[in-house]
This record gives sequence, C-alpha cells and structure tokens, in this order.
Amino acid sequence: MIRILGISGSLRRQSYNTALLRAAQRVAGDDVALEVATLHGIPLYDGDVEARDGLPAAVQALKARVLACDGLLLVTPEYNNGIPGVFKNAIDWLSRPSSDIPAVFGGRPVAMLGASPGGFGTILSQNAWLPVLRTLGMQQWAGGRLMVSRAHEAFDAEGMLVNDLVQRQLVAFVSGFAAFVAGARRAG
Repeated sequence: MIRILGISGSLRRQSYNTALLRAAQRVAGDDVALEVATLHGIPLYDGDVEARDGLPAAVQALKARVLACDGLLLVTPEYNNGIPGVFKNAIDWLSRPSSDIPAVFGGRPVAMLGASPGGFGTILSQNAWLPVLRTLGMQQWAGGRLMVSRAHEAFDAEGMLVNDLVQRQLVAFVSGFAAFVAGARRAG
C-alpha cells in the first residue's frame, strides 16, 4: 500500500483546496492510502519559542505523519500571486531542527496541485514552491500539474467536486503521482 499525505495549505473551513484534497482522497486507487492533513494549530515560527519549548505539539504530529508517508501532496492555494504564509510557515517548522531536513524531506516524492477562484488556478503559487522543494531536497513529480481555476464553479456548496473535466484530470493526476511514489519506493 502506498501512503500519501496530502496537506491543505488553507485554514478556511470551506477551503476549495481542502475540498480538492478530499476529492483526491476519494479517487485514490485501492492500493493508495491518501491521508488528509491541515495546518490548524501550527503557530507562527519563532526561533525563541523553539529554543525555549522545542517543537509545538501540532508540528510534532504533522512531522510524524510526513515521516510515515511515502509521498507528499501539497495542495496549495495562491494568495497575492504566491505561497500562502501559513503553508510556508508550516514547512519552515517541519524543517526544524535543520538536521532533520534529510529525514523529513530529503528524496521524498512530492507533487503539487491547487484550486483558486481566479482564472489562472494556482500556477504562480506552484512555481513559487519550486525553489523551496529544491532547497529541501525533495523529489518533485514533474509528470503532471493540476491547477483548478474558477474553483467556485468546480465545487458545489458542500465542497463536492462537480466538474467532470476536473474530476478526470484529478483521477489521472493522483494515479500518476501514486505510480511515481511506488517507483521511488522500489528504487529506494
């Protein structure tokens, strides 16, 4: 069984990105366990807090889930043409202490997707993540990108994906990434 951890980079209760992650979970094959994680409870990074108290419990819990997964799916919103601060903040916490970076991120397969009410999806946010992923030594899946534009039309009021084209794209995306993760696990 391939274990993929999907992290939604939005805190909003009615988040299109969390809805997209849940839709990805529903279309994952029988041989894929796609778990959903959010960033709730992770405080702003503060080196003084880290030095005094260590990693907060919410960070430790998310870090344990990342360490236990075979691949990481970053479901990123786009705020002001870039990475959402809460998402980058969580990754910054997960990289602490820096000696943990190779175990947490090094060589770990990663893919990105995202949803936005705008017309360009999350292309700029996904592009902005690339240097971060390289710096952390992650193995990015370049076999596909999914950027859901006009998300308010793709999801209904309950957060269910209702756009058939996006549904087909999501199925192909999740299965392609799962195959990439399986190949990386066999090679590793």
